[in-house]
Amino acid sequence: MTRVLVTGARGFIGRHAIDALVGRGHDVVAVTRGAPEDEQRPGVRWVQSDLLDPTGAPSLIAAARATHLLHLAWYAEHGAFWTSRENLDWVGASLRLLRAFADADGHRAVVAGTCAEYAWGLGGRCVEGATPMAPATVYGAAKHGLGVIARAYARQEGLSLAWGRVFFCFGPREAAGRLVPSVARALLRGQEAPVTRGDQIRDFLAVDELAAAFAALLDSSVEGAVNVASGEPIALRDLVAMVGEAAGRPDLIRYGALTARPEEPAEIVASVDRLRDEVGWSPRERLIDGVARTVRWWREAEGLS
Repeated sequence: MTRVLVTGARGFIGRHAIDALVGRGHDVVAVTRGAPEDEQRPGVRWVQSDLLDPTGAPSLIAAARATHLLHLAWYAEHGAFWTSRENLDWVGASLRLLRAFADADGHRAVVAGTCAEYAWGLGGRCVEGATPMAPATVYGAAKHGLGVIARAYARQEGLSLAWGRVFFCFGPREAAGRLVPSVARALLRGQEAPVTRGDQIRDFLAVDELAAAFAALLDSSVEGAVNVASGEPIALRDLVAMVGEAAGRPDLIRYGALTARPEEPAEIVASVDRLRDEVGWSPRERLIDGVARTVRWWREAEGLS
């Protein structure tokens, strides 16, 4: 049995990553910045640690005694993370964590990157090692810079490391202002849901699927950058329509009521050849089924069942 240290364990992806790792038979040490979860689960031990504390990483690694590391923690405040100075803080915190993990003879690490590292607007799929890297935001640049340093450091130290680039996801407990929950919550309340025309093409995964992909990547021996995505393009209009059908109120969707930001790229879709062929992972369900599950969760969470 491997012991996996999971940072960002109470985050949007982290909660589901714990389930995926336990399901694969791993012992999990779940890191939280705030108070640990009260829930007692077999195979999961909660620890409290502030990764932004410059002195915290060595003691955390020593206490966890983990063989594997899944590093998901980052600043993720909706609408603010693209430009926040905290991105710079998390570069330093992540490097301190990786250094402490390597110094403790950690075996393998997987770190969450982002599709925002790629040059957007070039057309075609984002391909690891082929599509140019030209992040347009501080968030994307911070992740990209960390990825370059982390992979070089891992090679130097003999640490097996994969860099999982996240594209787009949705699911329970997502920030309410994001696309799927904002539309679902409005429709479930019988309110209009204003959206753009929805011509933008994106690559979406349900968050539990994304977490399962990260668990599979951690279990593999694949190193370097790996896109963690579905590989299936979908227009935002079609995704919103799925939400409308699941909520039973497609008539309340107001396409074109909002104006898309001029800087938004027309298409962001992943090549998933490495994830599918080398890691051996593909989505288990259709996107429409993941959307339906998510809308049901919001219906219950909003007390509208």
